[in-house]
Amino acid sequence: MDLHESADTAHLAETLERIAASLERLAPPPATAPDLEAADCFTFDPPAQLVPVRRVSRVPIELLKGIDGSRDRLIDNTARFQRGLPANNALLWGARGMGKSSLVKAAHAAVNAERASGSAALKLVEIHREDIAHLPALMALLRDAPFPFLLFCDDLSFDGDDASYKSLKAALEGGVEGRPGNILFYATSNRRHLLPRDMIENERSTAINPAEAVEEKVSLSDRFGLWLGFHRCGQDEYLQMIAAYIEAFGLATTLEAARAEALEWSTTRGSRSGRVAWQFIQDLAGRLGQRLDLDAA
Repeated sequence: MDLHESADTAHLAETLERIAASLERLAPPPATAPDLEAADCFTFDPPAQLVPVRRVSRVPIELLKGIDGSRDRLIDNTARFQRGLPANNALLWGARGMGKSSLVKAAHAAVNAERASGSAALKLVEIHREDIAHLPALMALLRDAPFPFLLFCDDLSFDGDDASYKSLKAALEGGVEGRPGNILFYATSNRRHLLPRDMIENERSTAINPAEAVEEKVSLSDRFGLWLGFHRCGQDEYLQMIAAYIEAFGLATTLEAARAEALEWSTTRGSRSGRVAWQFIQDLAGRLGQRLDLDAA
């Protein structure tokens, strides 16, 4: 080998080393096992990270009014799961602002507060709608952990050509391996079948076999063994929510004094719901010069 060829070889080796070093810097860091003792609630950061939530934004379960039946059924299902007994994936569907996501978070806290001494704490992991495709990786990450996990997706729905619902269907059933025994899935949605009516009707009108096409779409919700429906509340229930908040936060007023304003507030919003009641209480507390501390409620 002459000197010219030797120099070319050395230059090529140096170039390859620089390329390899650059690729190594660009590669994501290896996934590390999450510290599951760090918190009872986490958010999922794909592809395989859990971010602990130190302070969860939630309403005490005693303040969730007008949904007693759904509250009791969800707590019972969640408590059985925490104890290692059979339980169902749950779909909370229905009217906006009626406490669906608040109930999931409150049920998680209530079950952990009542769990038997020495039993494993129930962990809540929130997964965002756009990360549903990563569910299999998340389940693999948690499968062998010594804790029960509630995977929670808020405001779950699918539109248009979105085919990720098929990934969710497979994950809920667990595929060949089956869903891990320490994992349960809770979701909230404004739609009973998680799909808009026009999407279902479009499948019915364009498919060779309309019945089979529609069945494929709506069968996703069938993966949820527990369905809890939420409907708009009446005036009495709305005022009951207002009264509960006034008492819980010790506001310097009474329901009688705030009644007219509370009804006017709901009229201007065009609806009555738990969310509208909470927004009125925030406005009322601000005008009274008082703070709202959910942890102390």
